[in-house]
Amino acid sequence: MPLFSQTFKGDSKLEACLVSDPAHVTQGATGEHVSKIQTALMLLAEPKIDNRELIAKRYGPSTAATVLAYKTKRRIINPSYQTQADNIVGKMTIAALDKEMLDFERASRQRNFCAGKTTSRFLR
Repeated sequence: MPLFSQTFKGDSKLEACLVSDPAHVTQGATGEHVSKIQTALMLLAEPKIDNRELIAKRYGPSTAATVLAYKTKRRIINPSYQTQADNIVGKMTIAALDKEMLDFERASRQRNFCAGKTTSRFLR
């Protein structure tokens, strides 16, 4: 099962996160895949991600707190073993982020089309 949003698809670490528990993205992770998660959170949630974490592409405490808030608001939990959301990006979280980003990207393309714009950063 692949990721579909332009933001996430093709990223091997995020694709692995979608299907493999050991590939979950947790506090301390760094890299482009973390930056993509942070970007999605900035667009979809009420982010309070520290600028130093954004620059370093680091999943630090403020990114973890934003993930927790995102998951809590959307009730992303696995009821087989959880009673409340956690601050990791696992299978359910990356799937939810991907779906929301795909919807966001489609809406952005539609807004640009309706406004008469011929280019969009999402039309690649």
